[in-house]
Amino acid sequence: MERIIIHSDLNNFYASVERTLHPELSGKPVAVCGSKEERHGIVLAKCEIAKRYGVKTGDTVWQAERKCPGIVIVPPHFDEYMKYSRKVKAIYARYTDLIESYGIDECWLDLTRSTRVFPPFADMKVTVDGEEYFTDGYLRFLGDTVRTAVRKELGLTVSCGVSFNKVFAKLGSDLKNPDGTSVISKLNYKSVINPLPVEDLLLVGKATKEKLRGMGLTTIGRLATADDDTIKRIFGKFGETLLKYARGEDEDEVKHMDDKREYKSIGNSCTYREDITDLKRIERCIYVLAESVAARLREAGQGAADTVHLWVRYGDLSDFAVQKKVRHTVLCSEIAKHAFALFKANVLPPFKVRSLGVTVSGFDNGISQMTVDESSGNYKKLEAVERCVDEIRKKHGYDKVQRGIIAEEPEEMKNDVKNTHLIKPANFEDRGEE
Repeated sequence: MERIIIHSDLNNFYASVERTLHPELSGKPVAVCGSKEERHGIVLAKCEIAKRYGVKTGDTVWQAERKCPGIVIVPPHFDEYMKYSRKVKAIYARYTDLIESYGIDECWLDLTRSTRVFPPFADMKVTVDGEEYFTDGYLRFLGDTVRTAVRKELGLTVSCGVSFNKVFAKLGSDLKNPDGTSVISKLNYKSVINPLPVEDLLLVGKATKEKLRGMGLTTIGRLATADDDTIKRIFGKFGETLLKYARGEDEDEVKHMDDKREYKSIGNSCTYREDITDLKRIERCIYVLAESVAARLREAGQGAADTVHLWVRYGDLSDFAVQKKVRHTVLCSEIAKHAFALFKANVLPPFKVRSLGVTVSGFDNGISQMTVDESSGNYKKLEAVERCVDEIRKKHGYDKVQRGIIAEEPEEMKNDVKNTHLIKPANFEDRGEE
């Protein structure tokens, strides 16, 4: 049976929620920004009006105000964003229980077996060469139905992509943004997908894009017709995934809304108001990020990680990512140590760093064999201490217990990345492995 997958993307989510909470902001350019007084005074989200003035996520507040005179700056309210995210998913749940989140503002829905909840639609299917397919009009009707419900009940707009697999559905949600439905069906997918830039494909980041373009594979269509052996030789196992995605052969299922999420990686990143040029401050920022990552890793219950990733973006917006295999760990101290070592090995002074990201992957689900150091009790003692700190922070606040390196700078003591940076699952483009 042909699948019906919808990818929904809430448009300008943070800014849209703020406008819903404060109707007086309607018709005005709005940006959700961190505190001006702290280094995190950057644009986290902006409305369509601000976008038209060139305001971008990651701009400093003064840059946003210079680009868009009269822009209204509002602080983030993450509890409200989570609340609205749950409300949107409750609407989706009327149509299907196969709902898989992709961050706070995006979801996949599988409506394949849920079409019975929709009113009859004339000419729902068409026969081509003896095969039955859903018509593009019917698929668009399904996406529009979901979008209309969210807009009418919550005042939020959604872009929907409707397709027969998750990868193409996500591609579709970007084609009519904001507030539109795009259909990528088995009848039209080649004409829609093939001309798109190869970097539009899920998992194709900067490094992969540059490799593919260097091979002349500038569009998804060219990648789809590329020689299998060549792609697999250059990209390894990842190359098989790229070919499958480009050819519309993704068969990944949409998870049930109650399924426990299986993480492939856990990470956080920060963009800073000003370029960082001091190595000690880099180390401090990495520890702040590692605190978040380690806490989320312990909370996820998927055991320890054996790979640490570092992502760096410079002041000129060029970036790179690199990774390193390590012994399995859930400790902030070890994650930070490895991430900082990766920075020192790959970034020579003088440098101007605007953003940093730390991620871990390679989870053992609690079955890895203990090392001599662990069995001696040292690792387990440190893990117990960090888990104790997790509980203290839950009860009394993030800044009540801090490492010395972070406490050296009072502003960083308040930088609770784990609870204030809501991000999508990370996909890494790695420059190499040490």
